[in-house]
Amino acid sequence: MKIFIDTANIGEIRKAAAMGLLDGVTTNPSLVAKEGKNFRQLLAEILEVVDGPISAEVVSTKTEEIIPEARDLAAIHPNIVVKIPLTKDGLAAVRTLSREGVKTNVTLCFSPTQALLAAKAGATYVSPFVGRLDDVSIDGMELIRRILTIYRNYGFTTEVLVASIRHPIHVLEAALAGAHAATIPFKVIEQLFRHPLTDIGLENFLRDWNSSQAKLV
Repeated sequence: MKIFIDTANIGEIRKAAAMGLLDGVTTNPSLVAKEGKNFRQLLAEILEVVDGPISAEVVSTKTEEIIPEARDLAAIHPNIVVKIPLTKDGLAAVRTLSREGVKTNVTLCFSPTQALLAAKAGATYVSPFVGRLDDVSIDGMELIRRILTIYRNYGFTTEVLVASIRHPIHVLEAALAGAHAATIPFKVIEQLFRHPLTDIGLENFLRDWNSSQAKLV
């Protein structure tokens, strides 16, 4: 499963990239707004750090406006994936853009039928939001399993990019389900490394080593 980081913070992106495990980055207008930087300047900084898919979201809502904005974003760099909301206008734009070879990430997916339509429109990625479904007492990971089944049934090439991840269990369940990728906040990426038995084991190893070496002095 590919690991993306879900942030527009260049510091977090650099730290995650230094771990050697980062495959890509997803941003959205809310994440970009937090950084207080020019959008294109921020994308340029991210592209210098990560050589992989970088999702940049349109802010237009009408098909005839989404298409030129998406073309403009895609022209910045071959690694740019244009993020487009899962609406009628959005999917109509995705259909046109996919025929032109523009990579797209259809976002704000909350149902299997929405994901089916995204795949038929030719989306490169679809981003189901598992955490937001959990927030309203709907099993977000069940959505992932259903989408993957539908895609396998019909041989769709659209990749399932699990989004709105809140904790390591979401990452685990996404991997067990066979999701193609997961986009993860930096704090959750850090949590994936942690286990108390690892810490205790390392502490014991180092204590025994230091003790044995002290006796040889």
